[in-house]
Amino acid sequence: MRANSMVAMILAGGRGTRLFELTKKVAKPAVHFGGKYRIIDFPLSNCANSGISTVGVLTQYESILLNSYVAKDHNWGLDTNDGGVFVLTPRERDQQNFQVYLGTADAITQNIDFLDSVDPEYILILSGDHIYKMNYDKMLAYHKERKADATIAVLEVPLKEASRFGIMNCDENDTIVEFEEKPKEPKSNLASMGIYIFTYKTLRKYLMADLKKENSDHDFGKDIIPAYLNDKRTLVAWRFKGYWKDVGTIDSLWEANMDLLNADSELDLGDQTWKIYTEDVNALPQYIGADAHVENSYVTQGSVILGEVKNSVLGTNCTIEERAKVIDSVIMPGAKIGEGAKVTRCIVADDVVVAPGAVLGDAESEHIELIAKNME
Repeated sequence: MRANSMVAMILAGGRGTRLFELTKKVAKPAVHFGGKYRIIDFPLSNCANSGISTVGVLTQYESILLNSYVAKDHNWGLDTNDGGVFVLTPRERDQQNFQVYLGTADAITQNIDFLDSVDPEYILILSGDHIYKMNYDKMLAYHKERKADATIAVLEVPLKEASRFGIMNCDENDTIVEFEEKPKEPKSNLASMGIYIFTYKTLRKYLMADLKKENSDHDFGKDIIPAYLNDKRTLVAWRFKGYWKDVGTIDSLWEANMDLLNADSELDLGDQTWKIYTEDVNALPQYIGADAHVENSYVTQGSVILGEVKNSVLGTNCTIEERAKVIDSVIMPGAKIGEGAKVTRCIVADDVVVAPGAVLGDAESEHIELIAKNME
């Protein structure tokens, strides 16, 4: 940690209810993506590539798998002498009262003792469920250059979609003058990415003051940022140029996987200059049969393809039986598509078996179908 003045805190405790069965027993950040990765790999890899050696991962719901996964800090090269990945769960407020994190700010407040022990100059707040690549060191340099109390990463979105986001209204110097949470009539298209850098000593004072407010939501967007603005603190927007997606729904998770198949996509998992690290799964090489056909697809190790795969992403140890067709779909690790089955515009969950001859999904459907249970 002494080699880097900034510590990262990844908020990874959301329920992810809009992903339905995918998050019934697994935390959203642990959901598979891109064949062999998990969503949490992206912020963790960004930290490693940005030179951040101390990372706290704040977990909560259905966290058993996620806790054990992120504890393997060597996966991301974060098992250093002066840092590492620290799993941080909700704390007992007193001997009789155990509670979940009440809000994003409360999650950080409950871990003040951890932060004090690390004693960072700056703190980076991240979400554990977004797909993107970002050099946080560049954002920190901007924070220092602007002598800011807080820097918020923003993404320009179409104005017609701005009402879905927290919107930062700025002056000509990108100093934030107003924050609006999902405004009906947005004044700007600068959407908050939920990525913040705070000067720690200042933030600590605001967190402790917010803790005492009974009517507070203990949330960065609803409470901490407005408090900074009310006190005329220096808040600046850092404009991010690149790929970013909140994979909070089945459709958006499918879209992000499909983006991998676009030759012009900014989400290049083969980029050797900014690797996305993950767990090294011990699997056999992929096998593609003599009569199989594979077109424009990601196929991960251990997969056996005897049928047809087109415009799709296949996870580790998948099986596509003879005469089966997988089109415009995401097949998660361990899933099996039976002989003669046809799967179109679907996400097939981990280890699910699709029955021989089944026809799932619709090429003309507006939404993606989730197949989360075995079909006999």
